[in-house]
Amino acid sequence: MPAWKKAGKLTVTCAECLIEQLKAGIPSIIIDLRSAKEAAKGHIPGAVSLPLDELTHAYFKFPSDKKAPIVLYSEDTQSAITGFEIIGLWGGYTNIVVIEDGFAAWKKQNGQIEKGELPTKIVYEPKPRPGEISIEEFKKIAESHPADKLILDVRDEDEAIQGMLIGAKNIPVQEISKRVNELPKDKELIIHCLTGVRAELAYHTVKGAGLNARFLNAIIKIDSTGKYEISKE
Repeated sequence: MPAWKKAGKLTVTCAECLIEQLKAGIPSIIIDLRSAKEAAKGHIPGAVSLPLDELTHAYFKFPSDKKAPIVLYSEDTQSAITGFEIIGLWGGYTNIVVIEDGFAAWKKQNGQIEKGELPTKIVYEPKPRPGEISIEEFKKIAESHPADKLILDVRDEDEAIQGMLIGAKNIPVQEISKRVNELPKDKELIIHCLTGVRAELAYHTVKGAGLNARFLNAIIKIDSTGKYEISKE
């Protein structure tokens, strides 16, 4: 996924995932690409209004931190994809996702809706990450396999099948809440994905279930033998 995003490829997520992200207080720049009039009738809390027909000239409204997490949505998927393609022409923004089926999916998932005029200025202030484990400690755990720790890999199965850390357990992030009973209560869960985004979501889910956990907020690449590389960007 990191290489996929860096190459400017489209990444689509679900409305339910964004709902969980907002509940966990994970910061994102949420951009409503519909007309200002339509967005005022109902929008995702915290969204900024940048209509699609104005996006081409909105480059200087975006943060200088090009790794800032950006969520795009419209009334449908294709309009948001068009917005993604416009931002892609600027180059450098590597953490953009599109909400599949847009605001319609948000309403279907009973997401909270606000009404009224939206702000048009993007403000992004990264928050400290509670539960984050250092790369150095993560490596020690991955190498020594302590009995009181379990590495939880929350990537999708098709990603994990290409290579997993030795001794790790794979449960895709979207299945965590339904499979939390499979996780040990007497061990600390050390959670990772590819970039840290899904790991943080899973961290909040298992903590909410009363389990002890931390997560890796970094990029990790794992080969078929279990060898890995971790980088912080």
